[in-house]
Amino acid sequence: MLQQVMTAPGEIIFREIPTPKPEAGEVLIRIEEIGVCGSDIHVYHGKHPFTSYPVTQGHEVSGRVEALGAGVTGLRAGQKVTIQPQVVCGQCYPCRHGKYNLCEQLKVMGFQTTGVASHFFAVEAAKVTPLPEEMSYEEGAMIEPLAVAVHAVRQAGDVRGKGTLVLGAGPIGNLVAQTAKGMGAEKVMITDLSDYRLEKAAECGIPCRVNTGKQELGEAILDYFGPDRADLIYDCAGNDATMGQAIALARKGSEIILVAVFAGMAKVDLAVLNDHELTLGSSMMYRNEDYLEAIRLVQEKKVALAPLVSKRFAFADYKKAYEYIDANRETTMKVLIDVQK
Repeated sequence: MLQQVMTAPGEIIFREIPTPKPEAGEVLIRIEEIGVCGSDIHVYHGKHPFTSYPVTQGHEVSGRVEALGAGVTGLRAGQKVTIQPQVVCGQCYPCRHGKYNLCEQLKVMGFQTTGVASHFFAVEAAKVTPLPEEMSYEEGAMIEPLAVAVHAVRQAGDVRGKGTLVLGAGPIGNLVAQTAKGMGAEKVMITDLSDYRLEKAAECGIPCRVNTGKQELGEAILDYFGPDRADLIYDCAGNDATMGQAIALARKGSEIILVAVFAGMAKVDLAVLNDHELTLGSSMMYRNEDYLEAIRLVQEKKVALAPLVSKRFAFADYKKAYEYIDANRETTMKVLIDVQK
């Protein structure tokens, strides 16, 4: 079978390796679709701080069970599945207390350990999540980023009836806004500087969209939420400007959740954060329950994934996918790799 390998920033080769056989407790997956995310792009440009080369990428994935290793139960050959890409120690404090997404030794497939970018991939059965047969492979490959959104929304607890502001309308911001709405948030506003991304938000059913380059955000908040403003603010852009907006425009005593990853050291007004007794939380990846909720939201048509697919590439054209993203940054949401083509 073929396996993708990024040998250095911007350099991708394919090598022929034996198709793995699942060992005891493992499942062999025929990989169908892989999603390209922002972190993958950082690796491609040599800017990911925790990835070295060579590395096989791929962590947003869908496929079918090809074979089961000894002792595996609850799965069957031919079943449509996705994979949770975290590799954890199981021994540290977070792992022992059910928060394995915060494992002290956390590795992620495609970054610190081998990713799924190959025709077949053997993985621990515990990391395999079944997908409904009616779900497309494209949707299945986007359950991982949707689980990121689900985990982020859940960091604020029960969002039913709450006014929710999402800063940043890229793929994760879009999914956070859709998830908040799907989980019962009363009013949802999303912001961005890109009209294209805001148009995609409209296509996905996000009710209020604001281009902060054209409309003053404070006024838009009052117009939409009223004088009580938003109950929750999610920063899905991750820069001083958006976090500054969140702190400055939050209602006193309300909550801000940082979802995006800051590229460097933040410079924000913690004096206002303190004076307004704001709660600043954060979100890191996901756990199994987030995958299950993500699947439910798609099944119940509370989240739309298809509008986010910008383009698809054959497996052999992996590098062309990155080149396309670089050339079309303003109009690209999610690029998928068809592994079996």
